[in-house]
Amino acid sequence: MLGRPPARPEAAQAAPWPQAQPIRMIVPFGAGGATDIAARVIAQEMTGVLGQSIVLENRGGAGSTLGTGYVARAAADGYTLLITTISGLAIGQTLYRDRIQYDADRSFAHVAIMMGTPYLLCVDPRLPIRSLAEYLAAARAKPMDYGTSGVGGVAHLLGLRLARATGVVLEHVPYRGSTQAITDVMAGVVPSVLDSLTATSAHLRSGALRPLATSAPQRSPDFPEVPTFRELGYPDVVADGWAGLAAPAGTPRPVLEKLAEAVRHAQGTANVQRRFAETATTAGRLYLDEAQAFVRQEVAAWAPVIQASGITPD
Repeated sequence: MLGRPPARPEAAQAAPWPQAQPIRMIVPFGAGGATDIAARVIAQEMTGVLGQSIVLENRGGAGSTLGTGYVARAAADGYTLLITTISGLAIGQTLYRDRIQYDADRSFAHVAIMMGTPYLLCVDPRLPIRSLAEYLAAARAKPMDYGTSGVGGVAHLLGLRLARATGVVLEHVPYRGSTQAITDVMAGVVPSVLDSLTATSAHLRSGALRPLATSAPQRSPDFPEVPTFRELGYPDVVADGWAGLAAPAGTPRPVLEKLAEAVRHAQGTANVQRRFAETATTAGRLYLDEAQAFVRQEVAAWAPVIQASGITPD
């Protein structure tokens, strides 16, 4: 499929969707991160319903705005889709408002919110830090570095909120993705990381990372020993991450409905359920109009948070 030449416009119009050409699914991040891995598992299972191959393409950069903008400008024919995330759309809509030419709501037809995950503050287990209180005490004695998957993401904002709520100095160390941030903590390059439960769960189970607190409203049933920031006295350090699927605005409704059907099917397969269980990821349950409304609400909810933080893309 990768070697097939692009379909001629007249062929694409004549063939019923999705038989004209492979479907391209754009991941606006580098390869290997939690969202990228989950998207590949879901895409693999969607092909059975659609009867067409799906080719994932990583177009990372500029806080995910490059890949997101690329899909916003693509033809609304169902052959170019976007993996959406809270960082790329809900936060990026406000953070990058002077640099982007698309709107998180009006530029996209949202197909589904496919998965959800909270964030965790984790440390190198070789450090003598076993609780959030000890972490904050260490940060009061000396500014504490924390790695994240990039500037302007949920993890970065949670770190800012924690620093402001406690008065400690937390130095943000942005990476180009989750994988390198987590690897550097395990290698002792940085002492701590804020990242999703999806990305960190395997390392928590192996003991390679020590969790201190989670941004979820309640404790995770998979890691019930990890307290929430809320119960530890920091009610503003609460957020759930999410990832979804969208098409360019104007994509025909029957195409969107078939894509939503394929996502539902994928979420119910043993392969996806096993992968979600391994990474403590929650399956999303919002589709089409509900997914569209959810993204709209998320943009509105995060806008004042970003504005109050004073954070800039630079």
